[in-house]
Amino acid sequence: MADDDSGEKTEEPTAKKLEDARKKGQIARSKELGTMFVLMGSGFALIIMGNSLVAGLTHIMRKLFSPSRHEMMNLSALFKLVATASLEVVQPLIWIFIIISVAAFIGNTMLGGMSFSWEAMMPKWSKLSPIAGFKRILGVQALVEFIKSILKFFVVFLVSILLLVSLFDDILSLSTLTIPNNFSESVDLLLFMFLVLAASLAIIAVIDAPYQVWNHNRQLKMSLKDIKDENKDAEGSPETKGRIRRAQYEMSQRRMMADVKDADVIITNPTHFAVGLQYDAENGGAPKLIAKGVDEMAVHIRTIAKEHDVEIITSPALARSIYYTTEVQEEIPEELFAAVAQILAFIYQLNLFRKGKAKRPKPIAKNLPIPEEYRY
Repeated sequence: MADDDSGEKTEEPTAKKLEDARKKGQIARSKELGTMFVLMGSGFALIIMGNSLVAGLTHIMRKLFSPSRHEMMNLSALFKLVATASLEVVQPLIWIFIIISVAAFIGNTMLGGMSFSWEAMMPKWSKLSPIAGFKRILGVQALVEFIKSILKFFVVFLVSILLLVSLFDDILSLSTLTIPNNFSESVDLLLFMFLVLAASLAIIAVIDAPYQVWNHNRQLKMSLKDIKDENKDAEGSPETKGRIRRAQYEMSQRRMMADVKDADVIITNPTHFAVGLQYDAENGGAPKLIAKGVDEMAVHIRTIAKEHDVEIITSPALARSIYYTTEVQEEIPEELFAAVAQILAFIYQLNLFRKGKAKRPKPIAKNLPIPEEYRY
């Protein structure tokens, strides 16, 4: 019990806890992974569409710097010239934007998947608190971010040094090339260096991604009391379950009372117990209990039976036996068939007598054949 009440969060988060956190926008995310994918995507976009972009820029510069006399004197022609030339730049820019967007989407959903939460977008006034701000600045998360920043600096710095050393001769050789070959080679070198620097961030991402998953689970860990409270909420409090059970009981009682009018006979104690039996002679089978009750409920059953002219037979031992051994909508035990058969036969003969088709039946025997183990 002491462990239960300690509140120490040592248990892994439940599926419900994880789902609730996702609804609030609390999922594992690695900024370094997203940054690496965006930079890599930018580099590949420039490699794929760089030539088209340069060709478009060259064309627009030529057009805009050498317009014809007609275009200079006609404003509409000049606007048409600008629009036509700009289209050659817009298309590669659109593709570059699409490639970078896809890379950003993959990088930011690779860890934690997709998640959209209105609750996460709502302003949180607690973030305006200076005390909370200092806690964030001096907290563990801030220290981790600071360490990651230092690591990124050293990784990029070391990779840059290695690139400059390894490509030093290539960089010097650019001065020996003529235009436009030197520009083309320069762009190729810059793109290569950019991609390598972007890929170097994978070193940080490989460390950061598992840490973010671990830290996310750590923040969502639960105590034993949290798990018990969650189970209680899922199952409902005892008061709620009690109200549900009472409502279900009341509904079943109402359905049972509605079936009393369809009973073939009501067997009573005569005052404390009442059970209603129904027998389907056409389909066979054993007689079925369709209603039962004690005290006030028994009175209510007898009242409804009288209102619908259902025969009421007094047999205390049989009424108690059926009440304690059979549930509503169940067939009576085989051991009680003989006793119930005498009751049903009496009802059948009594109905024939009332129609003038038979003699008055003999009264039911006081000691019906009920086994000792079925007597209550």
